[in-house]
Amino acid sequence: MNMTNNHTLIEKYFPQLTEKQKQQFAQLGELYTHWNAQINLISRTDMDNLYEKHILHSLGIAKVITFKDFSEILDVGTGGGFPGIPLAIMFPHCQFHLVDSIGKKIKVVNEVAKALGLENVRAEQIRAEEIDGEYDFIVSRAVTRLLPFYGWVKGKININNYNKLNNGILYLKGGDMKEELKELGKKTRVFELSDYFEEEFFETKMVVHVPMK
Repeated sequence: MNMTNNHTLIEKYFPQLTEKQKQQFAQLGELYTHWNAQINLISRTDMDNLYEKHILHSLGIAKVITFKDFSEILDVGTGGGFPGIPLAIMFPHCQFHLVDSIGKKIKVVNEVAKALGLENVRAEQIRAEEIDGEYDFIVSRAVTRLLPFYGWVKGKININNYNKLNNGILYLKGGDMKEELKELGKKTRVFELSDYFEEEFFETKMVVHVPMK
């Protein structure tokens, strides 16, 4: 079987998974195949590389930080549940709030979370600016340029740090970020995903950390 479309790709990079986590990651393939046929969340070619381009990509965040238990994480513009669902499997003792402005996508997220038995996931159809509450981290997969994104979420981050990285934004992005980081004008740290994953897809991919203080 093609490794890139196989849950063993996850085990290759995260050998410490429990049996339950391995099973949940294995289930993602059939769950997304089922839901994608009804609501087109992911292009057909990407579905062929679901584990590499969506699940492992989401878990790039888990390579740069191990969230401590009880951390609260907001996933803005989650779409079909990325990066929130893979991260919720990886960190079962953290709370994840997945939001998207499109209701049918949130319906899929709820169904996937339910099928996997993820009690640490709450999904809601809401715009980022309307969210009330504070989180330790805000994660997202490149929904827009960093500057407007920062504007939407900057008031929603709790400043009491207890993780290894300071609370803030963890943004999955690809390509040349120089101009965008300059436009943002904040202190940032960039983690190249090619340092963690050997697949070609990750050569230009990164996690950008924008600490809040």
